[in-house]
Amino acid sequence: MPRVTQVRDPLEWTLTSQRPGLAGYLTAGCRTYLQPDGRESDWDVLDGVPTVAVVALTDDEQGVLVRQFRPGPGRVLAELPGGQVAEGETVEHAAARELLEETGYEAGSLEIAMCTYLASYATHMRYAVLARGCRRVGNPKPDPEEFLEPVALPLPEYVAHLLGGQLTDAGLGLAGLVAAGLLRRAV
Repeated sequence: MPRVTQVRDPLEWTLTSQRPGLAGYLTAGCRTYLQPDGRESDWDVLDGVPTVAVVALTDDEQGVLVRQFRPGPGRVLAELPGGQVAEGETVEHAAARELLEETGYEAGSLEIAMCTYLASYATHMRYAVLARGCRRVGNPKPDPEEFLEPVALPLPEYVAHLLGGQLTDAGLGLAGLVAAGLLRRAV
């Protein structure tokens, strides 16, 4: 019987240890609330800076994603380009910067499609930005801890991927698809 060798994805990371605590991207605190019935309850709350996820569409009907390892799911996913909004930076500028850094694409136009909290236990906001008229202008220039590969998919595959749940910003992707008019009501 031939021996099957499993090929390791070059973007995959290897887990070497686990410990409780935070690495510095988020801070956690405990808030005590007095409830209407007079009882107190404690809640863990995550604090973080605003983030942006970009639904990037090209004029030749492709959607741009970034394959990268995600520590929560523990595997490589095809994700929306995005990242943190720096202090004093507009959401649109952060979207344009992250798109260029992670994919080498530049947007013709940018539109904020949605803004939402990360979760009920978090303070920071997440933005979905629709980028239209994207075109490749160079190579990605990721941050030192980012190992990624840009991918352009034909729109039908791109939409199916965003709706398929195999990414961490699916809700933001959905908002971008709605803003782009790419979803039709099923009858």
